[in-house]
Amino acid sequence: MNLEAVIGLEVHCQLASCSKIFCSCPTKFGALPNTQVCPVCLGLPGVLPVFNKRVLELAIISGLALSCKINNHSRFHRKNYFYPDLPKAYQISQYDEPLATGGSINLDGKKIGITRLHLEEDAGKLMHAEGASLVDFNRCGIPLIEIVSEPDIRSPEEAYAYLTEIKAILQYTEVSNCNMEEGSLRCDVNVSIRREGEGLGEKVEIKNLNSFRGVEKALHYEIERQIEVIKSGRKVFQETRLFDEKKQVTFTMRAKEEAKDYRYFPEPDLLPLIVEKEQIESLKSQVPELASQKKERFMKDYGLSEYDAKILTSTKEMAIFFETCLRSYDKPKIVNNWITTELLGLLAEKKKKLADSLVKPELLTKMLLLIDDGVISGKIGKDVFAEIFASGKDPEEIIKEKGLVQIKDTDSLYLVIDEVLSENPQAIKDYQEGKKKAVGSLIGQIMKKTMGRANPELANQLLLKRLGEDI
Repeated sequence: MNLEAVIGLEVHCQLASCSKIFCSCPTKFGALPNTQVCPVCLGLPGVLPVFNKRVLELAIISGLALSCKINNHSRFHRKNYFYPDLPKAYQISQYDEPLATGGSINLDGKKIGITRLHLEEDAGKLMHAEGASLVDFNRCGIPLIEIVSEPDIRSPEEAYAYLTEIKAILQYTEVSNCNMEEGSLRCDVNVSIRREGEGLGEKVEIKNLNSFRGVEKALHYEIERQIEVIKSGRKVFQETRLFDEKKQVTFTMRAKEEAKDYRYFPEPDLLPLIVEKEQIESLKSQVPELASQKKERFMKDYGLSEYDAKILTSTKEMAIFFETCLRSYDKPKIVNNWITTELLGLLAEKKKKLADSLVKPELLTKMLLLIDDGVISGKIGKDVFAEIFASGKDPEEIIKEKGLVQIKDTDSLYLVIDEVLSENPQAIKDYQEGKKKAVGSLIGQIMKKTMGRANPELANQLLLKRLGEDI
């Protein structure tokens, strides 16, 4: 029995507007509970929503970046359901007339379709304490876009790659910060199992996954669970499930609602959205070079491997950092190596983001020029780089403070070489017997005695000269 997974994803993204979608309340994260609310976003009787023009612009830019068709006519609907964090008992969303439709993204040659992109408002947030459940209405009315994929995804790994690409596109266009810790990006998963070539099976939804790895892990478990159910002759039921991060399992939340359960109807307090062709054309100019396009350019213009180009374009900030370095140090592969190895290594070790790093492009390139000029060695450069990362100091200042200037004086190096040779008669004998690897061992000891400050090329030349003499 050849079974395959059919996966569709619903990505909810908070747009980077300063105010909410239907009122002027701020959207700043981290405010005290229930301090960023007004009668409109609390749904008090007699209030009227007023649509935020900036929200529409950001949503259109998102749709264009995802290759969607922007519909000239769309409208809002009321999605009716009762939940403690939804004070109106309905959510203003878009149902059968969304803002954008028919987009796609490319994943290594495979096209993943996007069914629709629509606008909606967020609900509040429930917080459960011992013996009580509390609600914070600050998120009510936060502007969201929901991006619904076609059921074109076939594996958890492909789902992860899709989400990574979606996030990169949204961040490059600056329509959202996509900060999952702040709730700016959330994902719901729809997954079913079918025999290859047959129609769709019963769909199960997994809600409110808070990380891409969480999506991947939840899918692995759920796919295995559904396959086991089918192979045992039982039936998979349509339902909504949650994912337990600690136990790495999904569990039933409720029976899956259908569109009729929400009793959608057009929002009577808002006019339809009419988007003129001129507005769409104007906003097209705000869609920047995206990650996938930048990756191809980095490979073509800078001779980078696909792997390195992908890392450097994984975020807009990283790509800007790289190209800023090249303005004063035009050696792409060397800059790439220092970023992908040293900088990313330290960021991972210290659990920091690039935005928090004290290493700025001008400091990195100044250090690289000092290496090229022979002021310091590449090995010492790593120590200098680590100090720049820790303190943000100028590399010249660090070199001066720590006495790291490279030793290029012949007489000084000969003194160290002669000392090393006197301590290692066996290495001299090995070299004279044709064991050339002995040179590497001796160079290592020279570098150790000079604390890495010896000029490697000069030290090697002088050592070979000494070894060639009658010792």
